[in-house]
Amino acid sequence: MRLHRDLDNLPSFRNAVLTIGSFDGVHIGHQKIIRKVKDLAIANGGESIVITFHPHPRQIVYPKDNTLHLITTTEEKIELFEKSGIDHLVIVPFTVEFSQQSADEYIQRFLVAKFQPRHIVIGYDHRFGMNRRGDINYLRWHEKTGNYKVVEIEKKEINALTVSSTKIREALKKGNVKTAADFMNHFFTLTGKVIKGQQIGQRIGYPTANLHIAEKHKIIPHDGVYAAYANYDGERHRAMLYIGNRPTLKNSPQKTIEVNIFDFNKTIYDDSVQVELVDFIRPDKKLKGLDALKEQIAKDEVEVKKSLKIADRTVEKWQAAAMPSVAVVILNYNGEKLLGTYLPPALKTSYPNCKVYVADNASKDASVAFMKKNFPNVPLIQLKQNYGFAKGYNLAMQDLDEDYFVLLNSDVEVAEGWLEPIVELLESDKKIAAVQPKIKALRKPEYFEHAGAAGGWIDFLGYPFCRGRIIDTAEKDNGQYDQVAEIFWASGACMAVRAPLFKIFGGFDEEFFAHMEEIDLCWRMKRAGYKIMFTPRSSVYHYGGATLGYQSPYKAYLNFRNNYYLLLKNESPLRMAYLMPLRFCLDLGAAITFLLQGKWLHAQGVLGAFFSFFLALVTFIKKRLDINLLIEKIRISPQPNRHGILPKSIVFQYFVRGKKEFSKL
Repeated sequence: MRLHRDLDNLPSFRNAVLTIGSFDGVHIGHQKIIRKVKDLAIANGGESIVITFHPHPRQIVYPKDNTLHLITTTEEKIELFEKSGIDHLVIVPFTVEFSQQSADEYIQRFLVAKFQPRHIVIGYDHRFGMNRRGDINYLRWHEKTGNYKVVEIEKKEINALTVSSTKIREALKKGNVKTAADFMNHFFTLTGKVIKGQQIGQRIGYPTANLHIAEKHKIIPHDGVYAAYANYDGERHRAMLYIGNRPTLKNSPQKTIEVNIFDFNKTIYDDSVQVELVDFIRPDKKLKGLDALKEQIAKDEVEVKKSLKIADRTVEKWQAAAMPSVAVVILNYNGEKLLGTYLPPALKTSYPNCKVYVADNASKDASVAFMKKNFPNVPLIQLKQNYGFAKGYNLAMQDLDEDYFVLLNSDVEVAEGWLEPIVELLESDKKIAAVQPKIKALRKPEYFEHAGAAGGWIDFLGYPFCRGRIIDTAEKDNGQYDQVAEIFWASGACMAVRAPLFKIFGGFDEEFFAHMEEIDLCWRMKRAGYKIMFTPRSSVYHYGGATLGYQSPYKAYLNFRNNYYLLLKNESPLRMAYLMPLRFCLDLGAAITFLLQGKWLHAQGVLGAFFSFFLALVTFIKKRLDINLLIEKIRISPQPNRHGILPKSIVFQYFVRGKKEFSKL
């Protein structure tokens, strides 16, 4: 995340998607908005921006208002936004002059001139400009001239934000920090400088660091003792926090905030310490002298340590939830036995923020009953008919909300630790749209498998092949592809794709029904400038041909037909002019070869693909035009990414020159 405080030195943003607000507490409601901004930014090849203000606008507009109570200081918000994964955080210096901008100036001189937004994500009740004259309708009125689109946060979401902020403040005033944490998915924090106290804690064996909170509007929870974590110099320590007027010693007119850090003996005067309030242990009370105080603190320590053991599990849960979410979707058709064999390893996936779904394509066997009986806790998406691979996956994933989708064939067995390297690679570069692991043959695990191997390429004629598998020759895995590499297409047997990109690109083309729809999707994303990658650190094992056998005539028909569709949608018209005559000649040769082999139905499938191509010509030209318009809107590079296209004929290389290994091409 890049932090910006100077409006006069902002960078030039690309396809900016922004939201604006005070974001006090950065609670779960705010986190949903941030997620929406991030998803829109990914889907549009842009950058996510959160704009907030310092000081809080109320401090400038109503300087005598003493009712403002902040859940988070500006520095605490910065830390929370850093963890949220946004690209840019802009802290706008809120001044009297800024507050006196007209609504037009706010839009034109501030939003449009400074950020050139593609989308503005804003609440229905957002007001701006002098005397709050600007509203969401005013923003919409300027959409055309500002070249942006307003995305409205619905009333119920805004109401939830207000309710959450109010409930957090009320809970904190009562000392109910656990309830506040539930609303925020993080602990309430107090950040302050360590100042000298009276050293009484040192004398009774419980040395404390006295904290001075500089932000006068920061809300201070109810007096009492709290279980806490103290963060100092990048390390989190277990701690016990006291807030109160020290009635046992001598009532002080000012509250004291003291933290006893367990197993800690450093001198940290004038340093900053951040304390996370975990649980309320007891209210403040007056005791009979120092001995009674020491005895009570010893009891408090026992309770604090019990509470922190429970809190450790909460922290683990939050840490898992903060990781990118993954939906592993298994599309099933008549695969009861496959589910029984290959679903259990998928459910044992070690990646913590992963959910496995099974989508059933109206199976005629007992798959649904089997799932309900044996895996009742696995989400089951029941489709009304057999929609095939393309539409089946589109329908199955249309309502899923995870960051990444992993498409996993029902006859694929995953290896231990298979998902972490995939997510790690996707997170390393926002230009990566999809990732494929190493796909090996389940029946011959030392060999690559036909459907994907070590990542897909195509030749200049549009014929697909793989690193590790060309035509019918699969290579043995000797580590020759054990480097991360850019490829042209990821196999639908196991591919991970950014969910927002999958949706903005329209998912799979349902005209394909099955086969090569993943190549088409990858090609569309590469035309917009994205990368498709292979990682050798992840391995899966594919049985292959479980739903539609590799020697099936219908499979041959789909492969030839869909390959024509693929070229018609994605290759340039100039290349198509000389490419298609060559393809027809080569494919006619394939049909003749099938006839000579006695495979009449296969030959019929090739000829049927010819006719399907011409019948669908108008439909796919229209699709091409629509795709071109979409790509122009969301591209991240002025030129298409053609890495992974072999400038030779793979058919010639394989059959004439005898080159049957990728490394020899």
